[in-house]
Amino acid sequence: MAEITFEKTFERLLEEKKYSTIKDVLITMNPSDVAEIFEDVDEELLPLLFRLLPKELAAETFVEMDPDQQEILVTGFSDKELHEVVDELFVDDVADLVEEMPANVVKRILAQADPNMRREINEILKYPENSAGSLMTTEYVDLNPNMTCGEAIARIREVGVDKETIYTCYVTDSRRLQGTVTVRELLTSKDEVKVEDLMETNLISVNTLDDQEDVARMFSKYNFLALPVVDSDMRMVGIVTFDDAMDVIEEETTEDMEIMGGIIPSDKTYLKQSVFDVFKHRIPWLFLLMISATFTGIIITKFESALAAQVALTAFIPMLMDTGGNSGSQASVTVIRAISLDEVEFSELPMVIWKEIRIAVLCGCALAIACFCKIMLVDRMAMNNPDITLAVAAVVCTTMAITVVVAKVIGCSLPMLAKKLNFDPAVMASPFITTMVDAISLLVYFTIASALLF
Repeated sequence: MAEITFEKTFERLLEEKKYSTIKDVLITMNPSDVAEIFEDVDEELLPLLFRLLPKELAAETFVEMDPDQQEILVTGFSDKELHEVVDELFVDDVADLVEEMPANVVKRILAQADPNMRREINEILKYPENSAGSLMTTEYVDLNPNMTCGEAIARIREVGVDKETIYTCYVTDSRRLQGTVTVRELLTSKDEVKVEDLMETNLISVNTLDDQEDVARMFSKYNFLALPVVDSDMRMVGIVTFDDAMDVIEEETTEDMEIMGGIIPSDKTYLKQSVFDVFKHRIPWLFLLMISATFTGIIITKFESALAAQVALTAFIPMLMDTGGNSGSQASVTVIRAISLDEVEFSELPMVIWKEIRIAVLCGCALAIACFCKIMLVDRMAMNNPDITLAVAAVVCTTMAITVVVAKVIGCSLPMLAKKLNFDPAVMASPFITTMVDAISLLVYFTIASALLF
């Protein structure tokens, strides 16, 4: 209720053009919340409202806005305004902005950046997309091991205002990373103590070419606020901060969910995509799954004579296919999650298969027993269907148990094989596995039926 009230109040202030009051409200808010408010503002009013913000808040809000709104603002900025915003941004944020913007906008942004920032931006942009190098910022505090604590604190005061984080400082000698030291350790030690006597030398760092998803996972494992990024010669080139790692985790999780749902990932949010954009991202998978489902049609056509002889078998096809697909999806989602958390490796595939087989046997037996009771009590007795015999029930229940085992083995194996072949394991999720298991469950069903009934 409070949120609705605020939105209505803000709309009324806009209608009444009380920009002074709006400014007083905005300057008390978090940049993320301001950016969220700006999402619902008309394009014509956006530059006006943005100009109400103080420089620092404006820069922080700009970073949180979506690329479309950023482009509107950059296009409408004078050179002076653009320079003020760019000057307040951290290098990694400007690099991200440059990657999102069209060429003519990028040219204006770089023209308003000072030479040092341009050089650092170009340094970041040369690294492969989705690597630690493309994610890092070059704005960190470096200290010499021979400095005293007093000298180190003086340097932090001198350069810290322009750095992304100052809590952890990096001790380097000729740019080679030697250790880390926290501001707390510097402040609580005597001024004459050397930095090398305080620094932590048991280093955990990442390489510029490491995958950004692996880097983000390290934050979860080690609970760091920042990770140093080094080149192949252990020369320090930047740091990855916690907030950027969280953005990567969100992006990767969203991408995996879209792939698992049979959708080509998109950089835009749902409401920002046009109907045609959503169509383009969904239709390729639907075409692929439709074509692959042709195999189930071929199998049914091949066994038409068997179905004609025992029509009762037809009623159980949807149940068997759905159970097989759901069983395979359970296994695949579990294994994909384990892979993303580095809980399983390809070398452990036999262990995973053996575990899923035992799980599948328990699930299959429980489902088969329940299915038998359902067939005999509901389909035969309650519905008074004489075609439902013990033999038909035996065929259905046996197929049920075997299908669950096969589905779970396929569901756990394919994601691990995909990972081994450097494909995204999420591709081998629900839609793909369900289609494959549907065909296999029908083959098993008709094979058992042919052996026991005909």
